[in-house]
Amino acid sequence: MVFNVALKNREKLYTFFVSILGISIFWLGSNFRAQSLEDWVLIYMLAGSVILSNLFLIILPPKANSFSMDSSIYLAILFLYGANFALQVLLIYSIVELFYKRKMSLWRHLFNFSMYSLMISTTYYSFLFFHGKIGSVNTNDLFPYVISLAVYFSINVTLIFLFFFFSGQIFKGALELGVLKEACVGYSVTLLLSLVLAILLEEQKYFGLFLFTILVTLLSLVFKKFLQLYRMISERANRDYLTGLYNHGFFKETLKEKFSDAKLLQQPLSLALLDLDDFKKYNDCNGHLQGDKLLKFFGDLLQKGAEGKGYVVARYGGEEFAILMPNTKQEEAFLFMNRLRKEINDTYFAGVEYIPYRCISFSCGVAEMEKGMHDCGELIHKADQAMYYAKAQGKNNVQIFDEHNISLSALEFKEDLDALEQQVKIFLSKDVYTYRHSKRVFTYALEMSDRLELTDHEKQTLILGALIHDIGKLEVPRDILNKKGKLEPHEWEIIKKHVIWGKEILAAEKRFEDVLPLVELHHERYDGKGYPYGLKGEEIPKLARMLCVIDSFDAMTTERPYQRTKTFAEAIVELRRCAGTQFDPFYAEKFIELIETKYLPRIKKQMSG
Repeated sequence: MVFNVALKNREKLYTFFVSILGISIFWLGSNFRAQSLEDWVLIYMLAGSVILSNLFLIILPPKANSFSMDSSIYLAILFLYGANFALQVLLIYSIVELFYKRKMSLWRHLFNFSMYSLMISTTYYSFLFFHGKIGSVNTNDLFPYVISLAVYFSINVTLIFLFFFFSGQIFKGALELGVLKEACVGYSVTLLLSLVLAILLEEQKYFGLFLFTILVTLLSLVFKKFLQLYRMISERANRDYLTGLYNHGFFKETLKEKFSDAKLLQQPLSLALLDLDDFKKYNDCNGHLQGDKLLKFFGDLLQKGAEGKGYVVARYGGEEFAILMPNTKQEEAFLFMNRLRKEINDTYFAGVEYIPYRCISFSCGVAEMEKGMHDCGELIHKADQAMYYAKAQGKNNVQIFDEHNISLSALEFKEDLDALEQQVKIFLSKDVYTYRHSKRVFTYALEMSDRLELTDHEKQTLILGALIHDIGKLEVPRDILNKKGKLEPHEWEIIKKHVIWGKEILAAEKRFEDVLPLVELHHERYDGKGYPYGLKGEEIPKLARMLCVIDSFDAMTTERPYQRTKTFAEAIVELRRCAGTQFDPFYAEKFIELIETKYLPRIKKQMSG
C-alpha cells in the first residue's frame, strides 16, 4: 500500500514537472499578436486538419496498432512557418480536444499538450542548429529534416518512457527491439508525409492542405476496411471448421504468447487438456455424422462454460480439447474443470445411453506453469500426462499434474535407460572421451538423486538426462571433438550448438520429452552468462542446474592428453569459488557433500595404501 502511494506521488510529481515545463516553453515561444488575418485563417484550417487526423486514425494489422498523422502536420508547419505557428495550432487543437474528450482527466490533457509543446520547440531549434531554413523545403539537403525527426522521436519516446517508469509500469522487455523498429518505421513515414504536406502548402496553400487532409481521411478509411477484412480471414483461418472453436495452430501460437506474458509478469497460467470419453464407441453405435454433431455440441458446452472468464477454448485434435486459463492457479482451474465436467454429465445428448457412463463425459489433466519451465511445450506435456493419468483412473475425472503419480514403472525406466545407452554407445567409435564422460556423469547423477528431495519421476529424469546430455556432439565434426590445441572461435560456436542438436535428436521420441530441458540447458549458468539462451537463476529448471554441477565437475577431473586435470580436492575448491555465478550454490554444496563423503575417503585410502 505504501509502495503504491509512493509510485502515485512520483507519477504526479513527474506529470506536474513536465506540464510546468511545457506550458512555460509554450508561453515563451508563442506570439499571438504577430499573426495577420490570413495567417489566422491558415492556423484554424491547420488545426482542423489536426483534429481530423486524430479522428481518422490509421490502423494497421495484425495487432490493430494505430497512429495519427498530426505529427506530420506539426513538422510541416515547423519547416514552413516556424515554432510560433505550430504552437498556436497545437493550442487550438488542445482546446477542441478538451471538449470532445471530456472523459479524459484534465491533468492528462495538460500532460499531452506540454509533451507536444516540448517536442515542437526542441525540434524547431534542432532544425535551425543544423542549418535548416524556415520558409521553403530544400530537397537538396535533407540532413536537417532527418535530425529534426530524430529529435522529435527521441523526446517523444523519452517522455513516455519516464511516465511509465515513474508510474511503476515499466517491466523487463518494455523496449524490445521489434517495438523500436516498428516505431522507427512509423516516424519515417511521418517525416515523408510532413515533407509532402510542406511542398503542397508551399505550392498551393489551401488546396494543398485540403488534398492532404482528404488523403489522410481516405487512408484511414481504407486501412479500417483492410483491418476488417484481415480479421475476417484470420478468424476463418484460426477456427476449427466443425466445432467453431479455435484450432490447434491458433491455440499453440496463443499459448506461446500467454506463456511469455505470464513469465514476464510473474502471473499464474494453467492449461487443461481433455479427452471426450468413449468417443469411438459412440461413433460405432451412432455413426460418424452423429459423432460430428456430438463434437460440435460438446465444443459449444465448453465455450459456454468458459464465457466471460478470458479463457481460450480450442479443439486440440480429434476428440481432444484444450482450455488455456491465464491468471489462474491450478487449484482454481481444477475446481472450474470439475464443475464443468459435472454440468456436462447432466446434459443429455441423443445416443449417449449406449456408452459406458451413459452420459457425455471427459477425462481431463490440469497443469500450471512453474518457475523452472522455459518452454510452453513442457506445460502441454505435463497437462497431457495428467490427462492420461485421469483416463487410467477410470475416465470421467479431472487430475492435477503430480509427479508422484506420473513416474515410470521400473520396467519402463529400464527400457528407456537401455534405449539411451544404445545411443551413447555410438560415441565409442567417434569420441571415447565423451562416452566415458557420459557414463561417469550418469553414475554421479544416480548417487546424487538419492541425496536430494526429489520425486521418483524427477530422479528418473535426472538419471536419463545425465546419460544422454551430450548426445548432440554426434553432430560435431570429429576433428573438432578430438582437437588437441585451443579451439578457434568458429569451432567453439559449433561446439556450443551441440545442446540444440541434442534436443532435436531426442525430440523425435515423445517418451523422452521430460529429458529435453536437461539436454538443452545443462550449459546455462546461474548468473545468466551461459548458453544457448542466457537463462538466469531459477529461470533454469532445477534438474538442469544439478546436471550443470555434475557435468562441470567431471569435465574438470577427466584425464585427457594435453590438458591439465584437476584433482577432486581442486575441483571442489573450484565448485565453491563459482557457486552463485556458474553454479546454483545449493546444488553445488550438495554435490560437494557427496564427493567428500563417498569419494575423497576412498582416494585417501588408495594413496595411503
